[in-house]
Amino acid sequence: LVRGGTKDEYRSVIDEAARYIERAGGVAALVRRYGKDRTFSIPILTHCALAGLLNWKDVRPLPFELACLPARFYKTVRLPVVSYALPALIAIGQVRHHFRKPRNPLVRMIRRLAARRSLNVLERIQPSNGGFLEATPLTSFVTMSLAGMGLAEHPVARRGSEFLIASVRPNGSWPIDTNLATWVTTLAVKALGEDLAPEARAPILRWLLDQQYREVHPYTNAAPGGWAWTDLPGGVPDADDTPGALLAVMELVESRDSRVEGREAISAGVRWLLDLQNRDGGWPTFCRGWGALPFDRSGPDLTAHALRALVRWFEGEFDIVPQAGLKCGWSLPDQRSWRPYRAIVNGFHYLERVQRPDGSWLPLWFGNQYAPNDENPTYGTARVLAAYRDAGRSDTRPARKGLEWLKHAQNADGGWGGAPGVPSSVEETALATDIVVSFEPHSEAAQRGIAWLLERIEAGTIAETCPIGFYFAKLWYFERLYPLIFTVSALRRAIESAAPNPPARTGGLQDTHPR
Repeated sequence: LVRGGTKDEYRSVIDEAARYIERAGGVAALVRRYGKDRTFSIPILTHCALAGLLNWKDVRPLPFELACLPARFYKTVRLPVVSYALPALIAIGQVRHHFRKPRNPLVRMIRRLAARRSLNVLERIQPSNGGFLEATPLTSFVTMSLAGMGLAEHPVARRGSEFLIASVRPNGSWPIDTNLATWVTTLAVKALGEDLAPEARAPILRWLLDQQYREVHPYTNAAPGGWAWTDLPGGVPDADDTPGALLAVMELVESRDSRVEGREAISAGVRWLLDLQNRDGGWPTFCRGWGALPFDRSGPDLTAHALRALVRWFEGEFDIVPQAGLKCGWSLPDQRSWRPYRAIVNGFHYLERVQRPDGSWLPLWFGNQYAPNDENPTYGTARVLAAYRDAGRSDTRPARKGLEWLKHAQNADGGWGGAPGVPSSVEETALATDIVVSFEPHSEAAQRGIAWLLERIEAGTIAETCPIGFYFAKLWYFERLYPLIFTVSALRRAIESAAPNPPARTGGLQDTHPR
């Protein structure tokens, strides 16, 4: 249509798409692909229905009227989509209602009365640039749903269209996410450590402090104090970017010999993390206590990242020294330390419970499309072992078991993939090498991992990327900075470990305090 195609050509494309859906197993196959989480299956089915490929009866209704409730009730009513997907709940729920009304007259009346009010909620929570989560898929779902029911001129649809037009790439494609600036900045700061240029430290610190949320988020209802993955207005504070930012800020503050600058931001971020922790001891992505769907349940990778930030803050805040006579423990100075101490201990208890029998951990966020079930135990295990290392718990049984799994997962070429037997990638090899080097710097596995990375550097292929991310949603993306950042971190660790007197990790914790 863009190049002036005829209606017959358009119909031909639609028919071919319909045949593809049928060959792939139809609606049932799509529902199986995404399971109980309707966050992606229903938007995809809605787009198929809007294109005339499916009957609207094949699209499950979404209770958009629940968006009219105060945000504090969302976890009570158990929304069928994850906590961040309120825009999709409203827009897609409404377009399905527009084309296929419910049979129940009471439900039909409630949804008719809630239509305008929920659209007002949608307009209120839309970011200033029009992009929900700065993400093309979610913004497209919302915009097309509104247009499909005759609301193409609604302010939300217009701003959504403007966002989509502004974010198209020169080659005509769109990214899944438009901007990961905060996330990759924090990763780079931690990877470079003391090697970060002195003149860059103050500007980066100031920039990171400016990204901290100072107000309640409009639709996840997140408290102030967290960080999102982006500096753009569509971000949402979460439990991966917040500890990442805390670790980076603490690194920058310490490097400038100042315990004053950034202290308020660090304290607010720590409170945010402590308040987010689930009852099971783990950390969810966005909202505490929702529990059922991905994004909203506790994740080992998120929990490990939160623990790393809390451990570093805890030791600095309370000037902790190891207890006399204990191989690994903290002396708690006063009652202020009890809550964060309990949070850390409970976090490690959670990690012990969710460790798989083979010793690995599965991450929530990252996957590998070449691994069984699209999982990425290499990423998850490496991230969790980093928390055990930083907390001085390297000699515990879960850590030793995880390390053995990681070494067993190494490929014959010396690299790692997302799982044993999966082709090696720079991303997974660097992450795994970083951990193995920090636990056993002179082991054969560590040396082979270093050699694999050095060979890629010498061959000029170290910047080659592999798809990673969102395994539960089956969305795969490339991040060009991951190979470089992860490799720098691994090689820096190798250099430190090879030094005659490598910096020792003092501190740690032992579950000896009343809970």
